Amino acid sequence: MSKRFRLDGKTAFVTGASYGIGMAIAKALHSEGATIVFNDINSDLVQRGLTSYREAGITAHGYVCDITKESQVTQTVAQITSEVGIIDILVNNAGIIKRIPSLEMSAEEFWQVIDVDLIGPFIVSKAVAPGMIKKGGGKIINICSMMSELGRETVSAYAAAKGGLKMLTRNLACEWAEYNIQVNGIGPGYIATPQTAPLRELGHPFNDFIIARTPAARWGTTEDLEGPAIFLASAASDFVNGHVLYVDGGILAYIGKQPK
Repeated sequence: MSKRFRLDGKTAFVTGASYGIGMAIAKALHSEGATIVFNDINSDLVQRGLTSYREAGITAHGYVCDITKESQVTQTVAQITSEVGIIDILVNNAGIIKRIPSLEMSAEEFWQVIDVDLIGPFIVSKAVAPGMIKKGGGKIINICSMMSELGRETVSAYAAAKGGLKMLTRNLACEWAEYNIQVNGIGPGYIATPQTAPLRELGHPFNDFIIARTPAARWGTTEDLEGPAIFLASAASDFVNGHVLYVDGGILAYIGKQPK
């Protein structure tokens, strides 16, 4: 059974994987034998990522590419195919968030989030699918969010994009299943990263809120995402399609503590 989780001989493209959750997922896929390819929006971030992978003993391939630009994505996927190989696994990880109250958010700011978090995954998925079809199958993993299901103040654009990404996941799964391509999603809960460190300080109101709202009573870690990513990237999930796996410590199942 353990062999079904191996990714030997597979090329995995993880977008926006210069650091954070994307890099953690990429390292996990590499641990099971995958060759890692990643992109970011500028050369400084790509070099930062290459250095981190190298320090971890991983030979990764980095490319500068804006996922919202279809011509750039098409060119980058062609370059990856030529230099590394056909992409077997795509993780649509690149994303942004703008925490702005809706009454204060411009349409331009709203569209920027939609472009990166929803249209970008569509563009990249469409670019890699022909290679997967040619090879006889593939895996696409979209990094969704609890905001694919829930609302919260100041994140209307992000929630709209991630809700759309959930439905894009389901629809591409339906369209491409006949080609042996499985399209699924991972919905992280609140994950402890360097970016969230200020919020996780003991006594911070947001930290207290997350601990109280999570049945597991803790923040998630990037390690919590590794197993789900390996599962959805591997042959172990060949009959799992159109599913979003929420890794949230139980938040979405929880109505909250009963007042005493």
